[in-house]
Amino acid sequence: MSIPVTVKGLSRSFPSGETTIQAVQDVQFEVHQGELVAIVGSSGSGKSTLLSLLAGLDSPSAGGLWVLGQPLHDMSEEERALFRRQHLGFVFQSFQLFAEYTALENVLFPLELQGAVSYEEAVQTATALLSRLGLGDRLHHKPSKMSGGEQQRVAIARAFVTQPPILFADEPTGNLDNETGMVVEKLLFDLQRETATTVILVTHDLELAKKADRILEMSGGRLSERA
Repeated sequence: MSIPVTVKGLSRSFPSGETTIQAVQDVQFEVHQGELVAIVGSSGSGKSTLLSLLAGLDSPSAGGLWVLGQPLHDMSEEERALFRRQHLGFVFQSFQLFAEYTALENVLFPLELQGAVSYEEAVQTATALLSRLGLGDRLHHKPSKMSGGEQQRVAIARAFVTQPPILFADEPTGNLDNETGMVVEKLLFDLQRETATTVILVTHDLELAKKADRILEMSGGRLSERA
């Protein structure tokens, strides 16, 4: 079984006045192909900082991080940005859709960035995925005309449309009510199983985390596996 994520002695510190905050301390673990791993922890435990490091949105102060065999810890900011665009998918708590784009245009965007298929093929792929997520009649609506649950489904479609080998999700149901959150959660998990995508998600929702293959817990910047 391949190992898409390998973490060894990963640390991230931040200066704070005359002291230093150790947000992530000597973390090490592996994530296997097709796994869904949940990272939990209280506010300030370091889980969001860890996710930023794993996703190449930030660089570590020490340690090594290999994603799809590539050493992210040795990459420049520009190299990490290119790597993210080519290989990773993201779902955020705040949706982060382009306000001026329709649902279809938001999902088309990463396909157009990659440039691997024609525009016609990209439209077909994006339309099919949005329809699969129950948004076939909302293709030409902008985010301001959509509910939170609809916006998060668009965000999930955008994340999966390029078929990334790894997807990172940061509190994917955090801005949704319980009922809507459960709908979005099921769609995310269904797509993950169908595509065998490796997913690493950060959540404060232990019920959501229990549905993952593994739970990792952050506390005081340190990581442990939860039984």
